[in-house]
Amino acid sequence: MMLLDLNPVTIIINLIVLGVAMTAHEFAHNFVAWKMGDEVPRLQGRLTLNPLAHINWVGWLMFAIIGFGILGSAPISPERMRDPRKGFLAAVAAGPLSNLGLALVFAIMLRFSGLSAYGFLAYRGFEPMADPVSVIAALLYAMVFWNLLLFIFNLIPLFPVDGWHIVLSLLPGRWLSNMQVPVVIQRSLRPLSEFLMRPAFKWRDWQMASYYVFMALILLSVLPFGGFSPFGLFIGRPTSALLQLLLF
Repeated sequence: MMLLDLNPVTIIINLIVLGVAMTAHEFAHNFVAWKMGDEVPRLQGRLTLNPLAHINWVGWLMFAIIGFGILGSAPISPERMRDPRKGFLAAVAAGPLSNLGLALVFAIMLRFSGLSAYGFLAYRGFEPMADPVSVIAALLYAMVFWNLLLFIFNLIPLFPVDGWHIVLSLLPGRWLSNMQVPVVIQRSLRPLSEFLMRPAFKWRDWQMASYYVFMALILLSVLPFGGFSPFGLFIGRPTSALLQLLLF
């Protein structure tokens, strides 16, 4: 979403942290999907913490340098699960939750070591990373920061992010009949009426529109339009608030 510090040490830290975060995220997707009956992750060798089984090399490098990229993928499908709706919800949600779990673990390490402030200053470039302690502190801080950011980012309800699939799994296929939707809504607000009658189906119909909104938000966040960044607002601020809560 924005150009990151191109200091070689910072880039190496980012590559390490994003590699760990991506591996945990994709492994969680695949492992839970397998537990829910999808055999493809096992057949494709995805039930492993080896990052080579999950990584998207171009996206990994992009994320480490510019702050955005597709880190990996998971070949999971609700059609192959015993309970498509609940199984897919569990498998998709497992990815972001794995990042939240990692953030909590490393936040505890930082708090108990007393290196929270030092890690922040070193990683952000306010203090030089000139000794092993400063590098380790920066690495631990980055582990918390990037895992929290990935947790928040993957809750965005826009395709193809995990959040879109989570909403799809939570919405009922049909919970109101035509007669239950007020006539004024049926006549004046047809899209809302259709959504109320078939929430999950309409959500899926809007998949491509959701994708275009997602891409537009990326462009608005990357290009310098008056300094306004939608992702900075929707992701950056919640991430900063969680960082403050966990580390300081």
